[in-house]
Amino acid sequence: MTELLIAALVMLLLWTFWSGFTDASNSITTIVSTGVLKPLQAVTLASLGNLMGIFLGEAVATTVGKGIIRTEIVSGMLVITALLGGMIWDVFTYYKGLPISETQVLVGALIGSGIAVGGFEVVEFGSVVRRIVVPMASAPIIAFLSAVGFVALLVRIFWRMAKEHVNKYFGRLQILSSLFFSVTHGANDAMKTAGVMAALLVYYRAQADFAVPLWAILISLAALASGTFFGGWRIVKTMGFRLTRLQPWQGFCAETAAALVVGIASRIGFPLSTSQTVSGSIMGVGVTTGSHHVRWRVARHVFLAWVLTIPMSALSAYLVTKLAMLIVGLEAPVPS
Repeated sequence: MTELLIAALVMLLLWTFWSGFTDASNSITTIVSTGVLKPLQAVTLASLGNLMGIFLGEAVATTVGKGIIRTEIVSGMLVITALLGGMIWDVFTYYKGLPISETQVLVGALIGSGIAVGGFEVVEFGSVVRRIVVPMASAPIIAFLSAVGFVALLVRIFWRMAKEHVNKYFGRLQILSSLFFSVTHGANDAMKTAGVMAALLVYYRAQADFAVPLWAILISLAALASGTFFGGWRIVKTMGFRLTRLQPWQGFCAETAAALVVGIASRIGFPLSTSQTVSGSIMGVGVTTGSHHVRWRVARHVFLAWVLTIPMSALSAYLVTKLAMLIVGLEAPVPS
């Protein structure tokens, strides 16, 4: 049992690193595409911001740890097979250069493995819909509208100023907005991992009740920040260059809008897709200068990947879990 717990914790950290390598690169999309920072400078800033996510609380960890499947079935085997199943879809879309939601992958994978182990009754469908699916679907729309509002406000304030001066001014401010988004990203994404860790500790009776230990939060933040530092350039290129073209003042609007949405959700306890949220804000900025500035064909492909992610991750995790149970000879990984 101890070996399975350790293996599951290691797998979660590797998953979080991978999430940082792909999904967390959204933290640097706009600031790289506007040319304010070079990629290495941007990922360093984003990594530091991820670590600062600890200051926004652990509400998301509680939602993920207790609100997807029942904690009494969250065993080491379930977590490992869920992550392996989710990784199949994750890797496929990564090599296609599509910025899918790592949150959707994790949610779908846990649901699929949970169904394989205990049937549909172990899934907290009410919580999944109310605290995950609805906020996740709403976040890009809210970020889109917020970005449009920011653009309208700044145009009204600075319409007499020369474009070169505006971009120079907001180039500096964009460093702060990029950092802000990275902080909120760390608070949302790393806490998902910490929440699953807490559920594992309850299953193996390392703690009596569900609580997120500080060490789980710290190592989750460190894994995410490390993944962010080492890249995800393919996703940056899709989000920043192929989706739309941004100037520094527009990048500031997109980052600030997305950061506000993710930050508020993190405090409430809604695990969002940061890639979806920043995509919504980028498209919001793009349409303010004309819909032709948004590559709608790319946007449709990205949207398709989002729609398929939860069911495909659930299916992959279900099959991997069932296969593992067949090989190991267990009907369900229940505590001894």
